[in-house]
Amino acid sequence: MSTIRDDCGKASRLQKDPGGAISRRIRIERESRGWSLSDLAEQSGVSKAMISKIERAEASPTATVLGRLSGAFGLPLSVLLALAEREEECLSLHDAQPLWADPETGYTRRAVSPPGAKVELIEVFLPAGVRIPYPAAAFAFQHQQIWVISGALDFTEGSTLHQLQEGDCLMLGPPADCVFSNPHNAAARYLVALTRR
Repeated sequence: MSTIRDDCGKASRLQKDPGGAISRRIRIERESRGWSLSDLAEQSGVSKAMISKIERAEASPTATVLGRLSGAFGLPLSVLLALAEREEECLSLHDAQPLWADPETGYTRRAVSPPGAKVELIEVFLPAGVRIPYPAAAFAFQHQQIWVISGALDFTEGSTLHQLQEGDCLMLGPPADCVFSNPHNAAARYLVALTRR
């Protein structure tokens, strides 16, 4: 694995695969709470068998499953992934930015910002016809905005549907069950900006 030194003198890893780190982080979060696999299954609604496979890195979790697990832990999804993916750095080179792909839908998420930044930037690619639901708990303890870079995005926040077009920016309200949906013929690309409450 190649490394370079950034302006802070810290090593930046290139070509990182966050899959194994996500598996380890889920196990760490579960065990730190003293939960069994059954406890986490009950809290998240994800089957015990699937959680076991994820923790052993035998299965890659979908975006929906990660949302349920992060909600069960009381963590925003971005925090769960950041804990798994990143070390303290002040420069986030494109080639070193963790890119996670949902094996089921093709949804991809790139963590753009260096960890520790007051504003976290996340680039998302949502293929045509894909719908990703998240529980309200995945949005707790953060302020979030969504800016559509290309394509169009239907975002349901609680009972409100926002039909976002290219260039539109939405600031989310209090945590609510949400759905990112792309019922259109072209892929949507958008940027999520969030800060901790």
